[in-house]
Amino acid sequence: MNSPAPRAVIADDERLMREQLRARLAEAWPELEIVAEARNGLEAVELVREHRPEVVFLDIRMPGATGVEAARQIAQLPPPDGADDEALLPEIVFITAYDQYAVEAFEQGVADYVLKPAERERLALTVQRIRQRLAARADGSLDAPPGPHLQALLHQLTARLNPGQAPQHLQWIQATVGPSIQMIPVDEVLFFISDEKYTRVQTAQVEALIRKPIKELVDEVDPRAFWQIHRSTLVAVKAIAGVTRDFRGRQIVSVRGHGEKLEVSRSYAGLFKGM
Repeated sequence: MNSPAPRAVIADDERLMREQLRARLAEAWPELEIVAEARNGLEAVELVREHRPEVVFLDIRMPGATGVEAARQIAQLPPPDGADDEALLPEIVFITAYDQYAVEAFEQGVADYVLKPAERERLALTVQRIRQRLAARADGSLDAPPGPHLQALLHQLTARLNPGQAPQHLQWIQATVGPSIQMIPVDEVLFFISDEKYTRVQTAQVEALIRKPIKELVDEVDPRAFWQIHRSTLVAVKAIAGVTRDFRGRQIVSVRGHGEKLEVSRSYAGLFKGM
């Protein structure tokens, strides 16, 4: 049985650029269905939420929300109603007029890029890579997308968009511990786990609650120090004691100095390749 045609959303604030990319994609990838076009980052997030495409093309510089900011929000979208909580995220392709944004991380497969104007040769390479990744997803041979590595790339791109402004990572957590409010150093946190209303902050000695969701914490903590391993879980890299598999084949993280076992969702299983 043939698999359904892949779908894409294009986001660029310049109409002529959207039209050119659509035309070039029709040449390079005739099967790809462009289901919607956005004029800014906020529209892009809503259209991805509505259509759930396999691929998203995001202009890096857009009004309302940049392509990088839109990618952050898309990476944290909840699954559609009735869908598996581990539903995989779309492939992200950034559109840029600036060669300096074509950083090494793009070449490592975390995300891809297209230079403006959409050059046929570069677009053909991008299409080839994305098709290979989608095929690997379909046959189960690719654990993707690598969430924390994507977050690291987004932090890197944010720094390039705002030269001279060093990223300010969260240093302290103001949390409720019993009847009191405590200031918890972020470098003491072992992991964060969210439910519908609260996020649990766990250190070696303290368990506390905050109202900040994981999707906000992901943008605020240092991506080199914390990995997202599940839609609802961030774990300190230095606190990972080991990774095992349970009887259902799911990866389980053991936390150093704590008895908690943290499940790794399928979307983030690529962090621990070979397990």
